[in-house]
Order: sequence, then structure tokens, then C-alpha cells
Amino acid sequence: MGQVRFLLEGKKVSGVVSIAPTAPVIDALKLMAAHGIGAVLVMEGSKLIGILSERDYARKVVLLGRTSATTPVSDIMSHEVVCARPGDDIHQCMQVMTEKRVRHLPILDHKEVIGLVSIGDLVKAVIDEQRNELRHLQDYITS
Repeated sequence: MGQVRFLLEGKKVSGVVSIAPTAPVIDALKLMAAHGIGAVLVMEGSKLIGILSERDYARKVVLLGRTSATTPVSDIMSHEVVCARPGDDIHQCMQVMTEKRVRHLPILDHKEVIGLVSIGDLVKAVIDEQRNELRHLQDYITS
């Protein structure tokens, strides 16, 4: 299976979508909607300090009766962020995400955030690889 670095190259959203911890949650939601993503990285300058997902919003704002316009991102973000490196294998990343019960995995290269992958990105990569392998086997059998 391929490395995460190759998966990042083919993503629709290139670069890193992030927000400051002091921003209101509504700004993070607008950012996610504009980019068609389910999580944003929370950054202080170039330092990753957390991640905010749609699930965080649902559980920590909606269900608690808070408002997204006045709640800062830092109040509801996940502080412990599970990360991967560009050279990590896609299957290895899937295993980590399953064990840690996370749906988004920031990719760090020497402490610099270079991207974010979702479980959907990884599943798509595995399916694409299996399709290619199946095609090669069919070509081999019919030739």
C-alpha cells in the first residue's frame, strides 16, 4: 500500500485549513462548509494545538445548548491530536484511526503540518488500489 504523502498530492483541498483557538465556533463551521470538510486544524501560528470536528460541534455545542457564535473554538476542540507522518503507510494510518477512534489525521513533517486526511480519504485510496490490482490480474488472466 502507498504512503500518505501520495494521498495528499491527490486531495481536492490542498494545503491546510486551520483556525485560531480564539475564533468563534461559527467561523470554523463556515470554513468547513466552504471547503467541504468535516474538521479543521486549530493552530497558534504554525503550531498545531488541536482539532475541531463536526462531531465536536454536535456534542459540545448543540447538545449542551451553547451557541456557536459566542463559543470559542478552544472550548470545544480536541486537545489530544493523533498525527501521522508523510512516509506512514495508509493501512497503518487506518489502524491508528480505528484504535484511537478518530476520523481525521493531521500529517506532520518535522513538526510542520502539511495536510489532513480523513478516514474516507484512506478508504478511497484502498479501494482504488484494489481496483488497480484487480484490473492487472484480469489483464494477466486474459493475456
